[in-house]
Amino acid sequence: MSPTQLPDYGEVLAEVREVRRAGIVRLRELRLPVLTGMSAGPGEAGSAGSAEPHFPSIERLLRTAVAGMGGGTLQEAAEYSLGLARGTRDWPPADRRRRAAQVYGVSVERFRKHQELMVLGQVAEQLVRGHTAASLPGDGEDHGDGDRHGAGDRAVRPPAPGVPPRRLAAGHREVTVLVGGREHRLTLHVHAADLLRDIDVVVSPSNTHFALPEPYKSSVAASLRRAGAVRDPAGRVVEDRIRDELRAWTDRYAPRGLPVAPGTVAVTGAGALQEQGIRHIHHAAVAVPRPGTNDYDVQPADVTRAVTRVFALLAGRPGRTSVCLPLMGAGRGGLAPADSLAALWSGVEAELARGGHWDVHLLVRRPERADLVAELLTHPEGGRT
Repeated sequence: MSPTQLPDYGEVLAEVREVRRAGIVRLRELRLPVLTGMSAGPGEAGSAGSAEPHFPSIERLLRTAVAGMGGGTLQEAAEYSLGLARGTRDWPPADRRRRAAQVYGVSVERFRKHQELMVLGQVAEQLVRGHTAASLPGDGEDHGDGDRHGAGDRAVRPPAPGVPPRRLAAGHREVTVLVGGREHRLTLHVHAADLLRDIDVVVSPSNTHFALPEPYKSSVAASLRRAGAVRDPAGRVVEDRIRDELRAWTDRYAPRGLPVAPGTVAVTGAGALQEQGIRHIHHAAVAVPRPGTNDYDVQPADVTRAVTRVFALLAGRPGRTSVCLPLMGAGRGGLAPADSLAALWSGVEAELARGGHWDVHLLVRRPERADLVAELLTHPEGGRT
């Protein structure tokens, strides 16, 4: 990870979960490229790919993140889960999980299914926040304009000798994959969902209640809802079309607020996105809400099932040939990006192997995640896991 590259929450969470399974005493046995890069000090940017990661630095990084959680049951459960509590670093994972479950006063099984991902997710959140703050330019003060404290000079200073200049990341990439002995060219979009253009169907991850997030949020579903709304000349929403059509679908097929089966796909129009060449939104129910929390569970099999259903619906609508799929479940769903891609690709690959001539687009927000997707698709045996 380069000094200017911000960590991806999903990748950080995946590595924190690896540490929980192995424990602090087995850090040397783990492959933790993201945490290694985050723990590198000044001048050590290349250590993420080195043969000898800084294991003590990774432990210090984790301890600092957990110490910043503010105490209470959350911090205590995190310390036991990772083996950071005094005398627990060599405990087996089952014993650490059992002690963390006692902190919340619940059974081990309930803790594993509910509280554990929340606890580890907060550790990952602390890690990302800490790294993001440390990566901000300047000395931590708000200098206002670029003329004070030499900020203007720093803005135009040329790169040091031997250091390649920074460039803007490409917003679109082409990736060629081999499926069934044939080459297929995919388009990889590296931007927000509301910037998509001229695609027949865009897939929007949803929960099993098809409850859309508020339009001001940053998820794919929120971005599409926001962009699909009809507005007056002052920018005020006149019609929330995607939400209204999805409500009509649920009123017909899932009355009284009943959830649908994971993997179900609901079809709506694209609202104002039709002006950008988007014809339909396929809402894929892959996230199962956890009762009494704000969290979700996403199973890879449900992602594959939803992708398969998307293509079945496309086949029933002649003239629809292009589809854009985001990495589903790789955010609050808790799936590692590589696991989300593997589940999604199982459905896509099956369609292409059957001779389908679909124009497939994949959507991610960050360049580093685009790098991961391209690597896994073009080097499926040697990519990161």
